[in-house]
Formats: sequence, C-alpha cells, structure tokens
Amino acid sequence: MVLGPIGVRPITDPEEAAKDLALTTFSILINAKDPGILAILDAVAPVLGPYADWAEYVEIGLDEGPGREHWRELMAVYTPNFPGGGSVMEEAWREVKTEGKAEGKAEDILRVLEVRGVEVPDSVREQVMSCTDLELLGTWFDRSLTVETAEELFADE
Repeated sequence: MVLGPIGVRPITDPEEAAKDLALTTFSILINAKDPGILAILDAVAPVLGPYADWAEYVEIGLDEGPGREHWRELMAVYTPNFPGGGSVMEEAWREVKTEGKAEGKAEDILRVLEVRGVEVPDSVREQVMSCTDLELLGTWFDRSLTVETAEELFADE
C-alpha cells in the first residue's frame, strides 16, 4: 500500500481524527500545502493537542510558514503541559539542546586558544569537548582569553 496526497484526504472531523491519531497526523503532513490547512488544523487540534508527541510530529512536518505558526498558537491552548510535561520527547529535546550548546562552547574555547597560539594537548581537548556543564564551560571560555597554557583552563579544579 502506498499513501500520498491523492490517497489520503484531509481529515477535518474530530470524531474521525480521534479514531486514528497516526492517520490523522499523516493526513495533516500529506496535506500541509492544502489551501485549507488552517481549517484542517483548527478541526484536529483539540484531538491531537493533548498528545504532545503527535502534536510535535505535526509541528515538525509543517515546515516554516503560516501553518506551523497557526499550529503553535493552537498548541499553546491545547498542550498546556509542554514544555514542562516531562514527556520522553521533551526530555530528549532538552538533552540534545543542552549538548549542542555545550559542544558549541567547547569548540569556541578551543578556537580561542588556537587563534591565540596556545598549544592544546589531546588530553585538554578531550576534557573540554567531553564537558556538558555550561557554567563550567563559561568559566573555561573566560580563562581561554588570558591563559598562557591550555592546562591553566582547569586551575582551581
């Protein structure tokens, strides 16, 4: 079986949407470019909204534009527990976001040292890149601006 825009019509009846959340989500994604997408979203938001995982799939699949913005406005009403509900997806999202910030700060520290001509041994590089504590990375970044050796990043530790 192949599903696509021709075979999957927009689901606009909340009762029908409630019978199969996966199909409803897929229907929204397949019909995301439909001129009536805002009305489609209005119809299914009360059904999908309480399910943060399905709501998130819809948001991601809508790409940038009026559909996504409208969906976000609707979800502010229907998913009052996100963020803060502690769902598996939310936890993963927060972890990935924190890891990304930490990696960026670590790379900045190493770049500053490189630009300043400070030699960075592999052991220092590994310690900096493996750190996920944003506050500690901030301290190391500040130190990277003035240290004479890379090992001085870790003074007081």
